[in-house]
Amino acid sequence: MQLVPKTNLVPEFDPILEKIILDVGGMKCAGCVNAVERQLTQHPGVKSACVNLATEVAVVESETGAVDADALAQRLTAVGFPTQPRKPNGAVAGEISTLLDPAERQRREMRSSFRQLAIAAILLLLSGSGHFGNLGSSVLPVLNNIWFHCGLATVALLIPGRPILVDGWLGWRRNAPNMNTLVGLGTLTAYIASLVALLFPKMGWECFFDEPVMMLGFILLGRTLEQQARGRAAAAFRKLLALQPQVARLIANPEKGGMGSSSVEIPAEQVRVGEWVQVLPGDKIPVDGEVVVGKTTVDESMLTGEAVPVIKQPGDMVTGGTLNQSGAIAIQTTRTGSDTTLARIVALVEAAQTRKAPVQKLADTVAGYFTYGVLTASVLTFVFWYFFGTHIWANVSMSGGMEMMSHATYQAPHSPLLISLKLAIAVMVVACPCALGLATPTAILVGTAMGAERGLLIKGGDVLEKVHQLNTVVFDKTGTLTTGNPIVTDCLLIGGDEVVSEHHYSSSSPSSLIQLAAAVESGTHHPLARAIQQEAQQQQLSIPEAVDFHTEPGLGVSAVVEDKVVLLGNWDWLSWHGIAINETAQQVAQDLATDGKTVVCVAVGGTLAGLIAVSDTLRPDAQSTVDKLRQMGLRVMLLSGDRQEAANAIAKQLGLDSADVIAGVPPAKKAAAIQALQLEGTRRQGDKGTKKTPHSIIAMVGDGINDAPALSQADVGIALHSGTDVAMETAEIVLMRDRLNDVVESIQLSRATFNKIRQNLFWAFAYNTVGIPLAAGVLFPSLGFVLNPSGAAALMAFSSVSVVTNSILLRRLAHHS
Repeated sequence: MQLVPKTNLVPEFDPILEKIILDVGGMKCAGCVNAVERQLTQHPGVKSACVNLATEVAVVESETGAVDADALAQRLTAVGFPTQPRKPNGAVAGEISTLLDPAERQRREMRSSFRQLAIAAILLLLSGSGHFGNLGSSVLPVLNNIWFHCGLATVALLIPGRPILVDGWLGWRRNAPNMNTLVGLGTLTAYIASLVALLFPKMGWECFFDEPVMMLGFILLGRTLEQQARGRAAAAFRKLLALQPQVARLIANPEKGGMGSSSVEIPAEQVRVGEWVQVLPGDKIPVDGEVVVGKTTVDESMLTGEAVPVIKQPGDMVTGGTLNQSGAIAIQTTRTGSDTTLARIVALVEAAQTRKAPVQKLADTVAGYFTYGVLTASVLTFVFWYFFGTHIWANVSMSGGMEMMSHATYQAPHSPLLISLKLAIAVMVVACPCALGLATPTAILVGTAMGAERGLLIKGGDVLEKVHQLNTVVFDKTGTLTTGNPIVTDCLLIGGDEVVSEHHYSSSSPSSLIQLAAAVESGTHHPLARAIQQEAQQQQLSIPEAVDFHTEPGLGVSAVVEDKVVLLGNWDWLSWHGIAINETAQQVAQDLATDGKTVVCVAVGGTLAGLIAVSDTLRPDAQSTVDKLRQMGLRVMLLSGDRQEAANAIAKQLGLDSADVIAGVPPAKKAAAIQALQLEGTRRQGDKGTKKTPHSIIAMVGDGINDAPALSQADVGIALHSGTDVAMETAEIVLMRDRLNDVVESIQLSRATFNKIRQNLFWAFAYNTVGIPLAAGVLFPSLGFVLNPSGAAALMAFSSVSVVTNSILLRRLAHHS
């Protein structure tokens, strides 16, 4: 008999550590992320720091009280990253108002980006019009004036390009060069070289003032598109934040007038546990609570993804943020502020976006040295072409190759210095650390927000990677594969070596055995206990008083009833107490177990008195869930505390082999069973036989209460909502809809999100691996092709946009699936 353990719940985080959340501004690329993480980890007392470029959030872990959040914020602000800490005040409304500050900052940045882009577009149009031949000069002769183009380039650097130059210089000064440093160096070098050519025409250099204008134009276009895409990626999460109601109607004196008494509107964060709150039709429910007066229907789609309203009446629980639809109700508050389900979901989703996938470690390592590497490559490119390249391939004309993605036609002869300079500038500008920095966080942002919309809470990038590697899914039986609402089906009274009487509960039944069992089970809360107590209630039996309760998780329970010691449990429990079990009783129990029933032995005064058989039906979607998982190439197993026969009967209904059943495992030993499976290193791939792997990657699916140790031991713990409190602490994935099919959906979403991460990282690495040599002139000797600086800028802008857009496509693909 499986009972609820009172201990052995494994916490996810070390209790001596505290988390500090910072909103960080000014980050433009993976180099900035690396610089912020370095500044944070160098601060005394900080154990670890994780920074997210897409959400502009830093999560710092430190010893409790060892680090001042304001000091961290000041440290980052001093080095060019405007930062503010989030102050936990125990009220979600306050937290959410703080959370919205970054969104407002992003809106201002978006407006600023549009203004800069508009100015850059006008300058780009005027600068490029000189390349349209007589068409431009006939309309405005000044368009062919080189001094006019010099003025355009100057304005471009001073107005739309100024923030880039300033940020690039600050990054260089704090020894953390970033993408703006590269772009700023490139545009300034092109501008200065053209200015020298203009002021000293005898040098024979050409002027290419159009290059800095075009570079800035393309880069600003790319950044504006990227910001828009990032905004769309974060839209679902912002929607989640906006769900929390700001106002509650507090019933001042519920004991006098109930719901009919006058109510007063107060901020939702000021409601206290135990107070009554009135909720009218059309209102959002402000706190978690229990309905005490009234009846209504509630739209819980924000929590579960299900559009069908749920009927609520006195005694039912309601969740803050859900929508009251049809009737006025009064609820008694059970949770407020950061303890509410919605607040915990928000915290989970946000935390998920700062938990990095291990696959991102390579990208982070590269990003830390990226800018230095690009600057080195740029210098080497200049040195090679100036001293060697222009002499080896002096007979190759560069005018054709330099025209890629540009309308420029170069009339003046190309000096080795200018050729080398342009190639070095192109190398600086084409490199894109942004793509590396955005590859993982944007995909996780979209994937976790989509999951939250559907009631699938996935705790982070590391979880996504482990889900992608899964080869085995282990299900707990009671309450997971089954409904968790068992009913008593048989009662057998044992007398000597014979079964004295057998009663099926379609007719009347003796009451003594049920009365005794119900009395003992009143000391526990296991589903089998509920089944026996419900049977006693249905027969309207009086339940005698029981004292001296003792429970042994997974074995049984004992108590003293009417001066007799009564034991309820499995064979091991009775044997441990020295109670003999005759062969007849064993055979009958085995027959019942073969039918898929759980058998509870009842012993009174040291003698076996009878057997009670309890049956728990499969969930309606259990079969389809198992079938889909097996179609996905996953091995599906059953883990149960029941006897082997009962577990095999359930497995047979699901089409599972007896080899995939682990039975007779008490809750305290389930973690050890999972560990043994992990070390087994065998997986089954549908009907293709067996394949050896280093070790099995296990997902454990349970209700999150008595399965908590096993959920923690598994590589991926998946908990149904029935065990919310423990599940949110222990499991990596929480299914809020309490629907078994969501196991399949969560694995599919995790796989799809992780595939996007891999695609993004592949593109980011491939782009830089190909783009930098291309800009350095690797194709010049064979094809006469060289990427000019403005073309390089356009490619760089496209790189970041493509990574973010690819992440957003995850939403579209998921809608079609």
